[in-house]
Amino acid sequence: MASRASGTDFTAGFDLCAVLETRPMLDLTIAIPVKNENRNLSGCLEAVGSDFAREIVVIDSGSSDGTQKIAKKNGAKVIQFDWNGAFPKKRNWFLQNHPPATKWVLFLDADEHVTPEFKQALYETLPQTTYAGFWLRYSIYFLNGELKGGYPLKKLALFRVGAGEYERIDEERWSHLDMEIHEHPILDGPVGSIRPKIDHRDFRGLDSWARKHNEYASWEAKRYLQKRPENQPVKWTLKQKIKYRLLGSPLSGPVFFFGCFFLMGGFRDGKRGLAWALLKCGYFTQVYARIEEEKSARARDDTPSG
Repeated sequence: MASRASGTDFTAGFDLCAVLETRPMLDLTIAIPVKNENRNLSGCLEAVGSDFAREIVVIDSGSSDGTQKIAKKNGAKVIQFDWNGAFPKKRNWFLQNHPPATKWVLFLDADEHVTPEFKQALYETLPQTTYAGFWLRYSIYFLNGELKGGYPLKKLALFRVGAGEYERIDEERWSHLDMEIHEHPILDGPVGSIRPKIDHRDFRGLDSWARKHNEYASWEAKRYLQKRPENQPVKWTLKQKIKYRLLGSPLSGPVFFFGCFFLMGGFRDGKRGLAWALLKCGYFTQVYARIEEEKSARARDDTPSG
């Protein structure tokens, strides 16, 4: 189910898709980082279409399920990425080694579908904007339905080519994630927002969700404990500042639950909203526990033997 644009009054019989077909292509590269995404990539590329962006690039990490064939069949350019365990990861590597020839770049995941309303917003915004980038909004599906409440999913995934790149984190091989997950781009210039949502069609179920968030929790704990070089520029968002103040406390999970279910309207989704808030509460509690576990392990390693 595609998300609908907010605050836009379309008259009866108005065919937005037909209007989009008459527009010239945007000066935009769509970059899709993937690994074994044969179940999702076709839908993502079909939603983009062949007449929206000047270039579509699939950045593949050695897929073995036919993902590359699907990309090429749909007219996308395929670039192979082999991570060496250090900086840069996939998105920054693409920006540094294969910089787009267009003015704009939009990073999409394979399970994200651009909607006609989102495309229309870009046609109206990008040609005349002075912003360096845009925060994008995404639908969240859980237990066979789109959530109405809870913390919104937002990413700074659309920006001018050359305006910046994703924040640098020297992970020194402690991470197994070859792509930027929670890092945001650090851009030279003001940032706006696009209101119509991208449809985040993640239907892989709770097993996939649990595996993914187990990896994320380990990464979050190690990042929390990492000492940042003094000369490394970072522009924390308000959300990041609040999150990293709370992660070291066992109250981080309950605080997230209260905010998600009560303050951000998760109660509007009934049982699904309650279950979602509880799962996310458990995730942040796991991050706290991993931080404490890592601290204990480091203390033991630093204790002189004998």
